[in-house]
This record gives sequence, structure tokens and C-alpha cells, in this order.
Amino acid sequence: MAKASAAIKKTATKNTVTIEQIGSPIGRPAYQRQTLIGLNLNKRHRTSTLEDTPAVRGMIKRVHHLVRIIEA
Repeated sequence: MAKASAAIKKTATKNTVTIEQIGSPIGRPAYQRQTLIGLNLNKRHRTSTLEDTPAVRGMIKRVHHLVRIIEA
């Protein structure tokens, strides 16, 4: 029971990042389109809230010209 409550506390305190797609993937390299899909984005002006991890930050950096970070 103690492990379950510790896991809940950990997930409740994790930071999130909200991003919005502002650019179109049309005419972009395939890796950029796949990165947007990995960020749960596929159309302009859609938003996605993800865990703030180094992997997600790296994906955002890779397509920084196509997304915008929304301040919470």
C-alpha cells in the first residue's frame, strides 16, 4: 500500500509542458513530420500537454520552428 501512495505522489508532482503546433508539416522532411506525430500533433493550432522530460524537450527542440510552448 505504501508503494502505491508513493507512486501517486510522484505522478502528481510531475511537471507538464503544453505545446501548440503553429507550422505545417507539408514540405518538411519525414523526421519532422514523425516528431510532430510523436508529440501528439498533426494539424495546425492543435495543442498537446505532455510530461516535461528531457526526451520531450529534445523533440520540441527538433521542431522548434513548427511549435510554440504555451506558458501555464
